[in-house]
Amino acid sequence: MQLIITGHHLEVTEALKAHIHSKFEKLARHSDNVADVHVILSVEKLIQKAEATLQVSGANFFAEDHQEDMYAAIDELVDKLDRQITKHKEKTGSHR
Repeated sequence: MQLIITGHHLEVTEALKAHIHSKFEKLARHSDNVADVHVILSVEKLIQKAEATLQVSGANFFAEDHQEDMYAAIDELVDKLDRQITKHKEKTGSHR
């Protein structure tokens, strides 16, 4: 899994990178064929925004979240992507 982290109007610190890596490892456990993950972190006035595009073989997933805390936004973002991956896995796995 290749993880690309970019920041718009903010500096991506090592603590943020470590938090993102630990959270996205949870997604890698659900699906072995996660190819690329592109995470974009941005700040607009007081709103912290995290968005991610995840490429799995056969599908692309996108999620974004706005919070006042960047760590909370990342946590919610990972939860949204987790739900999308499990739903996709159930759809593709239900064939006979």
